Amino acid sequence: MTRILVLVAHGEEPLPGLDDLPTTVELRTVSDEADLREHLPQTDVLVVTDFRTGLLEGCWPAEHSIRWVHATSAGVDALMFPALWDSDVLLTNARGVFDLGIAEYVLGAVLMHAKDSLGNLRLQRQHQWQHRETALAARQHALVIGAGSIGSEVARLLAALDIEVTGIARTAREAPHFTRVLANDQLDAVLPEADVVIITAPLTEGTRGLINRDRLALMRRDALLVNVGRGAIVVTDDLVDALQQRQLGAAVLDVVDPEPLPAGHALWDMPNVMLSAHMAGDFIGWRRALGEQFMANLHRWLADEPLHNRVNRGK
Repeated sequence: MTRILVLVAHGEEPLPGLDDLPTTVELRTVSDEADLREHLPQTDVLVVTDFRTGLLEGCWPAEHSIRWVHATSAGVDALMFPALWDSDVLLTNARGVFDLGIAEYVLGAVLMHAKDSLGNLRLQRQHQWQHRETALAARQHALVIGAGSIGSEVARLLAALDIEVTGIARTAREAPHFTRVLANDQLDAVLPEADVVIITAPLTEGTRGLINRDRLALMRRDALLVNVGRGAIVVTDDLVDALQQRQLGAAVLDVVDPEPLPAGHALWDMPNVMLSAHMAGDFIGWRRALGEQFMANLHRWLADEPLHNRVNRGK
């Protein structure tokens, strides 16, 4: 019986949840370049756990037996190099695992901004008792750039607060929890309407630098920008300028460009910015959930059944 080699290329920590493998499957884990180069040519299934790595492109063998590559992330940035992207190798991702965690993070950001929680914390540190009025989140207008599975979960939670949610996607359509989903070419028209602009889109050539100086200028001066997609979707220098000049109310950034953010960067000390270390979707137990998701798909692959979460290269 032919043995299947599954290679897990992990970063700092091995991936849990890879239990009860069939006897026909051999599992190997690698964490450095030398091991990756050695084992890739004989690999049948490759699992990539570090979405930021550029190592895979440099190690990709000219001759190999790889039939399926799985990314344990929603984004597939590390897989978008020509030798893999233009091949017939199956690609899957971890769509669905992070949806609720990220949506809860966005919900918290929207409520935090409406209630001026950053202002409360700042005044508390200064021992100042200062009464203010804050906004209602209800009946605000949120614009979600990226109406996929994460964006849809964001819309579900925000709609429960009576927030009107508009989505931006490749094509206009009707979708649950969204008031409307408009095509990409309508972005500039709806940006001025939004109290909150939320980025949940993946990083592609079409979204890189999407939120730049011109689009920031279209946004309301009191608007909140929340980025839980990829840092490079926002032009960082343009965002800093907009925040410093009070052309934008505030930003909550789980992702930035560059990442990690350098220690001396202006964003660290801005009073109207909250930063987190690319962790919005990382709930307790998320790594095991990723391993179990892959295992479920592996059993489908071994049974020659269609895989879940196939990546659409056309998008």
